[in-house]
Amino acid sequence: MPSLSEDELIARFFAPLAGSAGLGLADDAALLAMPPGHELVLTTDMLAAGVHFFADDPPGAIARKALRVNLSDLAAKGAAPSGFLLSLGLPQDWTEEWLAAFAAALGEDAKAYACPLLGGDTVRSPAGLTLSITALGAVPDGGMIRRTGVAEGDLLYVTGTIGDAALGMRLHRGDETDRVWISCLDSASRTHLRDRYLLPQPRLGLAEALRSSARAAMDISDGLAGDLAKMLRLAGMTADIGLGDVPLSDAARQALAQEPDLAATILSGGDDYEVLCAVPPAKAAAFEALAGQAGIAATALGRARRGDSPPIFRTGRGPVAFSALSYQHF
Repeated sequence: MPSLSEDELIARFFAPLAGSAGLGLADDAALLAMPPGHELVLTTDMLAAGVHFFADDPPGAIARKALRVNLSDLAAKGAAPSGFLLSLGLPQDWTEEWLAAFAAALGEDAKAYACPLLGGDTVRSPAGLTLSITALGAVPDGGMIRRTGVAEGDLLYVTGTIGDAALGMRLHRGDETDRVWISCLDSASRTHLRDRYLLPQPRLGLAEALRSSARAAMDISDGLAGDLAKMLRLAGMTADIGLGDVPLSDAARQALAQEPDLAATILSGGDDYEVLCAVPPAKAAAFEALAGQAGIAATALGRARRGDSPPIFRTGRGPVAFSALSYQHF
């Protein structure tokens, strides 16, 4: 391990990333003021090597993913980023070169998303790399979109495409059981799936569309099937969804055509970081128009209906069978 002290490490790699509210990382706390007429939205996600990323993933990709998964939560609440806190547990064998690449990518994303570093903590982690980010955002008073508001007949929308990251993780892992479908993918498809696994795309541009049209929203982190079930269950709702109505990339379609049983991975594998929302039919056109103006594809999956069972996803061969509706840590 390098001979840098904790104070030297912070001063060299992270103080340059701090926004004004971070006070140069010279204090034990930050001081952040909300714009008038706005409320504070907070979210946090922890990432651990071997669970959320591979230990040999590029340090820049790990940094970007850690920030972006939190920004995805803010996006689903209709909030604009205000800043973030970073807690970093470094393994015994960390190097200055690794940390420099991590900090550089984190700083680039912090600038690109107008989400400066406000503070945090750095420790030694004998069990391997672990990091946690707490992101803060601002939303107009009363404007945060909760999970709980789905009403009967609402259209259920999802942004982007589903299943790419879960397939990208399996591609990256390279298990022998996946050899056949992976071998059928062209180079561009493999690159697309790997990129979707490494670099989530937070849908922050959807904020106006959500605040003006959506009754409920959440980001999809643990898989579409499970996260849709969570959102609908809170309102006493369910839904019937055709797999053909779920937006898939060309790469995912190639994989699914070769191996139909990948439907369960696509729908429940997680790491999509897309936005799932419920929109009243009368506001659907306006929602789609605003999403389109933001350059974000939004696809209607079906309608919410009364029921206490999990949503059913159907293919031409019948309902998709899940061993679990979403990724489970325990």
